[in-house]
Amino acid sequence: MTILVTGGAGYVGSHTVKKLKEKGYSLVVYDNLSSGHREALEGVPFVEGDLLDGKLLSHTFCSFRVTDVIHFAGLSIVGESMLQPDKYYLNNVVGTLTLLNTMLAHKARRIIFSSSAAVYGEAEGVPILEECPRNPANIYGQTKAIVEKILEDYGKAYGLGYVSLRYFNACGADESGSIGEDHRPETHLIPLVLQTALKKREEICIFGEDYATKDGTCIRDYIHVNDLADAHLLAMEHLRSDRVSDVFNLGNGNGFSVREVINTAAEVTGTVISSETAPRRIGDPEVLVAGSAKARDILGWRPKYTELRKMIETAWQWHVKYPQGFGGRN
Repeated sequence: MTILVTGGAGYVGSHTVKKLKEKGYSLVVYDNLSSGHREALEGVPFVEGDLLDGKLLSHTFCSFRVTDVIHFAGLSIVGESMLQPDKYYLNNVVGTLTLLNTMLAHKARRIIFSSSAAVYGEAEGVPILEECPRNPANIYGQTKAIVEKILEDYGKAYGLGYVSLRYFNACGADESGSIGEDHRPETHLIPLVLQTALKKREEICIFGEDYATKDGTCIRDYIHVNDLADAHLLAMEHLRSDRVSDVFNLGNGNGFSVREVINTAAEVTGTVISSETAPRRIGDPEVLVAGSAKARDILGWRPKYTELRKMIETAWQWHVKYPQGFGGRN
């Protein structure tokens, strides 16, 4: 049984691929390298291709006898999604439909979908539970919610087995220091803060300090990338054991504000991290903290990294080693 990992050269994808390889799974990575890095994959079969290329996808399924899919490939920048919705609907929705139809044509019937807590939008309660209404506040979250509905419909109509994993802020890096977070351009808070500590940028921009939170800045639930990788493996075993399709939140249950992240990073790096305040970004919810009791109870998922400081320490180790990202090792 071979697992196709779409977007496997990306941040969460490459960490999951590393775990799959260590566990002895047969796999192949499919990635167009628009945001991923070939250097993040070592000794893993790789196909450079786009989700919209149905012919190449079909050839890949045939060549590697793909039976299962872990689907990471997707655009994920909130601000960009609001300005270029066509780009996001095409890649995230149409691309996924192409993938699903290729799966059906080749009798592959199991998929793990990398979803997002962004499907909830501005949720009424904290922590957010899986049964909360999906009401995305931005186009990115909307595309994730649409794909989740498509999976539900394909499950009913075609017997497709699926697990959707809803998480928000992936962070940290593998403790080996061999892979980490390298987006170009970078939009995630922790690497931006660490780039500031490395003097690669003058200051970090805080988008809004007038939210109804303890320090006025947004609150997010940060999850270490290796904990996310573990969850994807557990979800695949869940489906391979003929368990029912399901949706799971992945979170620590504790939210950290933008200001807390900056202050903790300053302690870890031993540097002064300058910041400036900018207006709120369109589509940014005030608080996103996911309850993950269901994943713990059903999948047996247990996050190993629960302290913000430890998450930032692993990220800092990667950034010090690779200050220019992949290809720029010190």
